[in-house]
Amino acid sequence: MRYLLLFVSVFSFSQQTKWVDFTSVLGKIEINAIDKSVYGEVTYTFDLIKPIDTIKIDAQNIDFTNLKVNNIEVKYSNNKKQILLFEGYKLGKNQLTFNYLARPKQALYFVGKGEQLQIWTQGQGKYTSNWFPSFDDPNEKLIFNLDIKFNNQFQVVSNGKLDNKIISQDNTIWNYRMKKPMSSYLLMLAIGKFEIKQEKSESGKSLFYYIEKEDFSKLEPTYRYSKTIFDFFEKEIGIKYPWEVYKQVPVRDFLYAGMENTSATVFSRDFVVDSIGINDKNYVNVNAHELAHQWFGDLITAKSGEHHWLQEGFATYYALLAEKAVFGDDYFYKKLYDTSLQLRNASKTDSIPILSERASTLSYYQKGAWVLFVLREELGSKIFQQAVKNYLNKYSFKNVTTDDFLNEIKKISKYDCEAFRKKWLENPGFDYDYAIQLVSKNKSVKTLLDIKRMKSIPYNEKRDLFEKIMVSEVYFPIKEEIIYQCEKVPFEEKQQLLKSALATNEIKLRQAIANTTPKVSPEFKLDFETLINDNSYITKEIVLSTYWSQFPEEQQRILTISKDWIGFNDKNLRILWLTLALGTKEYQMEDKVKFYDELLSYCNPEFETSIRQNALENLLFINDKDKNVLSNLVNSTTSYRWQFSKFGKDKIRLLLKNPNIRTYLEQLLPNLGKDENAVLSKILSEKATN
Repeated sequence: MRYLLLFVSVFSFSQQTKWVDFTSVLGKIEINAIDKSVYGEVTYTFDLIKPIDTIKIDAQNIDFTNLKVNNIEVKYSNNKKQILLFEGYKLGKNQLTFNYLARPKQALYFVGKGEQLQIWTQGQGKYTSNWFPSFDDPNEKLIFNLDIKFNNQFQVVSNGKLDNKIISQDNTIWNYRMKKPMSSYLLMLAIGKFEIKQEKSESGKSLFYYIEKEDFSKLEPTYRYSKTIFDFFEKEIGIKYPWEVYKQVPVRDFLYAGMENTSATVFSRDFVVDSIGINDKNYVNVNAHELAHQWFGDLITAKSGEHHWLQEGFATYYALLAEKAVFGDDYFYKKLYDTSLQLRNASKTDSIPILSERASTLSYYQKGAWVLFVLREELGSKIFQQAVKNYLNKYSFKNVTTDDFLNEIKKISKYDCEAFRKKWLENPGFDYDYAIQLVSKNKSVKTLLDIKRMKSIPYNEKRDLFEKIMVSEVYFPIKEEIIYQCEKVPFEEKQQLLKSALATNEIKLRQAIANTTPKVSPEFKLDFETLINDNSYITKEIVLSTYWSQFPEEQQRILTISKDWIGFNDKNLRILWLTLALGTKEYQMEDKVKFYDELLSYCNPEFETSIRQNALENLLFINDKDKNVLSNLVNSTTSYRWQFSKFGKDKIRLLLKNPNIRTYLEQLLPNLGKDENAVLSKILSEKATN
């Protein structure tokens, strides 16, 4: 019955898009950060092409007033999932107006308070209708315009071009306008205290980079290569960027890496990095992926989940092409090789092909990218590029299927699209041998594979070759493979190899040494300590932890060296330092309480979940019976960010293996909020019955 209802719902919306054409909407909205609500005055324009009994607009738990069609108040129904219109409309042009009030439980998120307040949306899928009455069906495309009223101390970002700002004593109304249609799931807003940098692409498009005021020094490393990627895509794709402007804004505790809202990408603050952090992780791939979606997903949109790879596969592949332009061929082929391993392993158990709305994320993204790589290799770059260009031109601002794309290939080539479709799109398997044949055309990948095949050979038989490679100019992952392959080789046998590796000053290679040295021999102690000065927060964390645990006599000295370290936005180095300082005998005894209180403070909801989780992990290691820590752990289970909520629940279940912890948690129940109490009670009950 459930599937029948789903079919009827999809069918009815399909009929509506054929007979009713919603063309534009103006939403005048006001956000209330105190009660977390949205008030709006909305005007929709639509053309009725054929008589229809009912017109539906999705609206999740939204209240409506003053609903009029063509300026006449009409009857309507609100089932808390949709508003249904029965009267007042006519063939031809119509206007629908209404006021609404929403208190969304998802899709619109309020993070932080006061100066740290941020408000942002995530509409991927069918969620925008939680905060703005719209259309869950991606096939309904229309022009969105928003007037957003909010406190004038904050920046407000939305889709399209900022047409005007109306500033009063306390508030500003931000008028954002678009000229082209899009699907509702791509509607966005982001509010916060941001600084902005603007630059122009080669084609003259305005690129806006937002960042929090406290992170302004990180703007350049965070957005490095942004203009390069933008300019590359316009040339590679052959179609100019389809929107008026492009904005990017990082927000706290975002649910995913990024989201390609039309003309305005939102991404996780985890990718905001400084000049050291960029050596460990960067925004380049996510940056390119979300920008590619402006063509593949926003300009053209898949008609249904079955064709979702047309969005994610294309965005993943074109992001790799952009990285190739930035980092070179070796990087590109190594990434393809890495994903081929993932796809080979997944194909052993994954029986769902890419052409299915039940396909895995790995299939949509990575296999989708591989499909396009294979296609380009077999077609040749020129035919592939022309087919993509024709496909985008023909279906701009429309919805597409896989056949729409393949048909454009058929028009300009004799390529066997049916055989391709059957092997790569309808078959759940992955031809790993053929994949290796393709990536082995790259000399560095071929050399890497040759080295991997030597894994079972005794070290003394490959020492000379490995030492020769280590001082050569080969691509650094080849040298990394050598270091990992030699992990269990006694130090005295690989001493010269390690010294040569350290001398390269290659950050990732030196990090591999840190990762593969759980036990530091006395002869290697001084060399190992040099790693602590590397421009890598990951390497610093590994070395600080390893050095502190293996050389007790050096603990106070190493803590003094690292006392001002902070690390990534998750404060990985600061939290580790506090933990080690608390565990070091006779180290700043007068400050132990202060250290513990600081560590405990990072568990509070005022901090991002990455910081809270990091602090909770360490505090539970120090003292898993501290009720303040346990209270914060329980609070994590109610987080909207499912990753953090899962962490909290899993950790509580693990702690309950200790009967004493159950008592401590039960004692918390009377003082917990309603939601926290419900989650903890359920977990306690679950444990008791198992």
